[in-house]
Amino acid sequence: MIYIALLRGINVGGNNKIDMKQLKASFERVGMRDVVTYINTGNIIFDSDIPSNSELAAVLEAAILADFGLQIRVVVRSFEEFSRIAEALPPDWSNGPAMKSDVLFLWDEVDHESSLEQLVIKPEFDRVIYVPGAILWSVDREHVTKSGMQKLIGTKLYYKVTVRNVNTTRKIYELMKAAKH
Repeated sequence: MIYIALLRGINVGGNNKIDMKQLKASFERVGMRDVVTYINTGNIIFDSDIPSNSELAAVLEAAILADFGLQIRVVVRSFEEFSRIAEALPPDWSNGPAMKSDVLFLWDEVDHESSLEQLVIKPEFDRVIYVPGAILWSVDREHVTKSGMQKLIGTKLYYKVTVRNVNTTRKIYELMKAAKH
């Protein structure tokens, strides 16, 4: 089965540096097949016969700790789960000069619609959608500083998500579709 592993907090601001070639080798060492990394922020597509996201996450977190000495949280989503998230993204959402749009991939313990209650959502600026596995969030660039998005950093929920912009999310989805065939 095709999966994506999304690592939280690697290669950001010079912290938790992990080389993608070495990370690929680490995944292969613990039995993952057809491993493909995408950009330096910890997006790894792979094939595995392990049917449990939580079991896969535990195996991968242990491998990262053993190989790099880093305790990094990993969110795992199957192709089907990731498809539902990617396809829920409104087609007009973008990440560029006019708009900032992100996907907050949720840890299992906060993966429920009530997680929205932990966010500061300003309906006049923020567009927010919960889909199982993620929260989709978009704001026009001219309103970013007024957005509730700014209030996420440092909250309890912030430490239980890993964020990717919509461009990265869509590219990962394309790579996963290619791996599926």
